[in-house]
Amino acid sequence: MRFPALFGYGFRPFFLAALLAAALLIPWWAASLAWSVPLGTSWPPSLWHGHEMLFGFITAAIAGFLLTAVPSWTGERGFAGWPLLLVTTLWVLGRACVATSAFWPPALVAAVDLLFLPGLAALVLPPLVRARNRNTPLLAVLAAFWATDVAFYWGLLHRDSGLARHALLVGIDIVLLLVTVIGGRIIPAFTSSGLTQRGAANPVRTWAGTTASSVIAMLAVAVVDVFAPETAAAGMVALVAAILQAVRLAQWGGLRTLRIPIVWVLHLSYLWLPLGLALKALALVGVSFAAFYLHTLTIGTAATMIVAVMTRASLGHTGRPLVVARPTATAYVLLTVAGAVRVLGPAYLPLAYADVILLAAGLWTAAFVLLLWVYAPILCVARADGKPG
Repeated sequence: MRFPALFGYGFRPFFLAALLAAALLIPWWAASLAWSVPLGTSWPPSLWHGHEMLFGFITAAIAGFLLTAVPSWTGERGFAGWPLLLVTTLWVLGRACVATSAFWPPALVAAVDLLFLPGLAALVLPPLVRARNRNTPLLAVLAAFWATDVAFYWGLLHRDSGLARHALLVGIDIVLLLVTVIGGRIIPAFTSSGLTQRGAANPVRTWAGTTASSVIAMLAVAVVDVFAPETAAAGMVALVAAILQAVRLAQWGGLRTLRIPIVWVLHLSYLWLPLGLALKALALVGVSFAAFYLHTLTIGTAATMIVAVMTRASLGHTGRPLVVARPTATAYVLLTVAGAVRVLGPAYLPLAYADVILLAAGLWTAAFVLLLWVYAPILCVARADGKPG
């Protein structure tokens, strides 16, 4: 059977799925909050929102990244055809069950949705093990991420919304750990490449110890949030992590990339990380303007990093030049403004809270509609250079 181009490589269906989830879920959530548009779920609305952005949108992007990176790491053939179609179907079934969860037994929704990450792991684990690849431990991080989803559903099934929220918080921490590990590899590498092409000599200089200290700090953030969330101790750990992440980012020379959007967006996404951790530290000691710090880490760090990686990988792996179109650069800016509005708008904009949500959601949605306009055709058609994949 000949499969369409969409199932010719791992990033294609999942990057498209992530873009569609982002473009649909946020306006649905905002309309529910502002105008009581039904969500199709019996879950508390804030839990639905948090879960679907974390285990719908972000998880799709993680899957697209892993299914594209593992063949590069191991030198084996890329994932395509029936295996890719089956694991994509698991993601779609999970989203469909959650979107209509008011009509299904809660245990069934949980069982279907929890199939996806083990299915993804079953696909990527064998080549990693065969190659004895140094990235295999990332699957332990993926397992921990899946465990937070299990905890979320346990909380829902036992009507413990506090446990469900706690699980989402730790899940976000795990995503930030992945950003720290993966971003720390790709940002200096892509910065060096971009600056070298423009004639810069020795474009990136790294300082010894910053990688290990940043990773350890983010592990500490996650561990403290497991056992003592939203405490002064969690704030102190977040502050230390913010300082270490800021030092790490400074060494990569982001200001030198301002004429290269496909590179500066990577630095921008990482900049949100120390900012968000610093705001978390302030929020946990009662500073009111920092109360919505979590969206600094989700919209700012996670979503912007996802967009940065997707827009670059989709071009590179389809045989296109690594130069983003103007609508893509515009989407980067819109997403950044959406994050700023969502975090600081409730404190500083002369708008009702629901109107701040609508404004931020509108900016977010505009960004992802632009990205869909540019990248949906790229993801759904054959490579520009005629090669397979």
